[in-house]
Amino acid sequence: MKSINKNILEQVIDSAALPTMIVRLDDTDWPVVLANPAVAELGCEDALRQPFANVVESLLGRELAIEVSEILRSGQEAGLPVELAGKEFLLTLKPLKLPKAAGAGFYVVFWRNASGGAGLAGADAAHALSKAKRRIRDLTRDDPVTGLLNGAAFREVLEHDWAVASRARSQLALVLFTLDDFDAYLHVFGRHASDSCLRRVARAVRRCLRRASDVVASLDAGQIVVLSHASDESGVEAFAATIAGAVRNLGLHHPRSSSGRFVTVSYRVAAATAGLDCDSASAFLDRLLGAGSGQP
Repeated sequence: MKSINKNILEQVIDSAALPTMIVRLDDTDWPVVLANPAVAELGCEDALRQPFANVVESLLGRELAIEVSEILRSGQEAGLPVELAGKEFLLTLKPLKLPKAAGAGFYVVFWRNASGGAGLAGADAAHALSKAKRRIRDLTRDDPVTGLLNGAAFREVLEHDWAVASRARSQLALVLFTLDDFDAYLHVFGRHASDSCLRRVARAVRRCLRRASDVVASLDAGQIVVLSHASDESGVEAFAATIAGAVRNLGLHHPRSSSGRFVTVSYRVAAATAGLDCDSASAFLDRLLGAGSGQP
């Protein structure tokens, strides 16, 4: 079968009754490269060329945008029942593979009206099964204390995003946050209180993430790392300083801190153009972990 002419494909998508988008995965922003007129009925008239995670976040909120980002990274097909403007939809995400390609190069996204009742029940069941499968996977990917990704899972995500960024020669940034004098905090308050402190700090960091495609993980005790698809290092420095301020503003008492009366974090930033500044994602992360002390 011959490949379909791009103009014909655009006409087919434009004539589709369902809101339909095509998302390109070999670009670090996952832009929407095709969107039919029905998408405007969702309340999103400017989806074209926008990062797909941003589109989902604007329509459905950050939590669902993060879930959708994980689905795109996994390359799996999924259906999520969602509510938008008082209507119930089944958000269907299906990977599209180019001939001889190792993984999905694009995703097609349909918004199916599921307000018919029985259809939604089936959607809920499919979503429950999909969510259960992801939860089983997450048991090996999540840090048990903070609920963030663990170090091994973070390296997998970084490898994936590095490979995508390498093709576009785009920039990635890492920020490593270290809780100041955390061993002293542990000595004073014990393991239970220290775990609670880590969880609260992790939530503060997660709340500050700028985009759904940003990723945060827990490394060794007292260390949290963020992956950002950044365009400039100065912007990442400001982003890191904002997070450090948010942690300080938690007001967690720390009687043995050398930085004040409250729990604080130091940070350091590394930025690289994938495929040019470092040989690999692993070398990029190891360079950050082996760097000197961070900012106060």
